[in-house]
Amino acid sequence: MLKKLGYGVETLLILILFGFFKIMPAALASNIGGLIGRTIGPRLAASRKALRNIQNALPEANHDKILMGMWENLGRTFAEYPHLNKLAKHNVEIIGAEHLLNTKDNAAIIFAAHLANWELCPLAPALQHESITHSIYRAPNNPLADRILMRCRNLGGKISPIPKSKSGTRQIVKRLQNKEHLGFLIDQKYNEGVSVPFFHAPAMASPAYIQLAQKFKCPLIPAQIERTNGANFRLTVHPPIDTNKDEEALLLETHQTMENWIKSNPEQWLWLHRRWDSAKLENEA
Repeated sequence: MLKKLGYGVETLLILILFGFFKIMPAALASNIGGLIGRTIGPRLAASRKALRNIQNALPEANHDKILMGMWENLGRTFAEYPHLNKLAKHNVEIIGAEHLLNTKDNAAIIFAAHLANWELCPLAPALQHESITHSIYRAPNNPLADRILMRCRNLGGKISPIPKSKSGTRQIVKRLQNKEHLGFLIDQKYNEGVSVPFFHAPAMASPAYIQLAQKFKCPLIPAQIERTNGANFRLTVHPPIDTNKDEEALLLETHQTMENWIKSNPEQWLWLHRRWDSAKLENEA
């Protein structure tokens, strides 16, 4: 009963905030969201975990600046949800779209990270080039919140995000058999995954995106999203990675790729994830 009540309060708060941000221009909503994020975020208990991750992963960086930037980016991302379609169509510069278009009639695996506004990774190619990618996502515990977010990210049903579950696994296989594109965010921790070096310390990662690319013989394509200025973005679709390697080598290559993305824009990554088992990372500068 208390859980349902909590979900109801959370949902009401999301609806109020989304309504507030929706009535204003996207750029203004993003600016206000960023202001709220950098004002409130650093005061939250979760900041201690994020700061520890930043300190261990990037010991020589300006840790407070990165932490403040992370909260600003997160606040902007939340405020941009009601404007995702408009931003995806008009505010995202896509570089390397040909790598998606070359596989338009074939299955493909696209991997990205929780950088900038990661929700734009599938939406921008869909609206600008009619290249549809169905994202794999972790559904929120609150099913009502899940419905609200789904309406923002599914382009009226054109995109069908797939939740991580047993039924989701069946959908993944079916869509690849149908030669569709799937998108994976590979920077989350998986307790039952495989250990891979990430910022010079072992992190648990799921090899599923690699296994699927190899099984279905489809391209494995890196997609890097960056916030360039306010509510403006650049999505770089890199050339496909050669999957004729063993799983361990590909896990290392894809995580090194992601690590380089994060190093170039550390304020734009979600440092709140529990990626490492140890609180103390090893640095090999």
